[in-house]
Amino acid sequence: MTTIDDRPRPAPFGRALCAMITPFTGAGALDVDGAQRLADRLVSRGCDGLVLSGTTGESPTTTDAEKAALVTAVREAVGDRVSLVAGVGTADTRHTVELARAAEKAGADGLLVVAPYYSRPPQDALEAHFLEVADACGLPLALYDIPGRTGTRIEPDTLVRLAGHPRIAAVKDCSYDLLGTQKVLSRTDLAYYAGCDEQVLALYSIGAAGYVSTVANVVPDLFRAVLDAFDAGDTGRAALLQRRAIPLVELMMAAGLPGTVTTKALLGALDLPAGPVRAPLRPADRETTDRLVATYEELTADAGQLQA
Repeated sequence: MTTIDDRPRPAPFGRALCAMITPFTGAGALDVDGAQRLADRLVSRGCDGLVLSGTTGESPTTTDAEKAALVTAVREAVGDRVSLVAGVGTADTRHTVELARAAEKAGADGLLVVAPYYSRPPQDALEAHFLEVADACGLPLALYDIPGRTGTRIEPDTLVRLAGHPRIAAVKDCSYDLLGTQKVLSRTDLAYYAGCDEQVLALYSIGAAGYVSTVANVVPDLFRAVLDAFDAGDTGRAALLQRRAIPLVELMMAAGLPGTVTTKALLGALDLPAGPVRAPLRPADRETTDRLVATYEELTADAGQLQA
């Protein structure tokens, strides 16, 4: 008889997903060509899924039309080589449904739906919000649990109930609640994706499907190597690779600037598609950019098996 420990990991969107930035031109417009070139690079270097128009993709400051155009353009660039997950979550259920339908029409394979932010709905209202979105289109959903930004936790018991919907397939987990995560993993078939780069190996080791990484914009093969080593039974190497990434993870994600800002600064310094950030975000200063480049170069020089 199959037990929960014998089940294969559900991975509806692949294992190695990048939360892709949205490139802009120098004038601040959507850079369609840059988005296509960046997407192709990410796919060729190990990503098997791309998350578009998430927080890293500056979804709060891109228009509905830009979001749809981005999905269409990236689909054209990568074809069916990878899954495309479109961020559609807003603080407004009606608007979220509209974005979900537009993303489906534009060619997305799935939807990333963050908990409504600022209004802090109670759990029953939160559950109703997700169910309405899931009922409104035919794509699978990944629910995004990031209470530090939204102000509202998707409680484990709520996730267990929502797992009963046939199109609620996954969770992007930034809850920093290892016990709650294991509770949901043990009681559902939801695919969990680590949404915090420092937790990739920790969550994968307890049954997560993979990750959605911001740092993967610049080192797309690094965390995939962590998963590959773990799957091969070389847990020591997996741990080494995870630890090796921490200086860059800390500088990009936990040094006082949003990951969008640090990622675009580093990509720009590496002459890769990025462009400016949109207000109210502001670009990283020269000192920060120099530290990012130095840390990136140290990491890629040290990791001989990874592409620089």
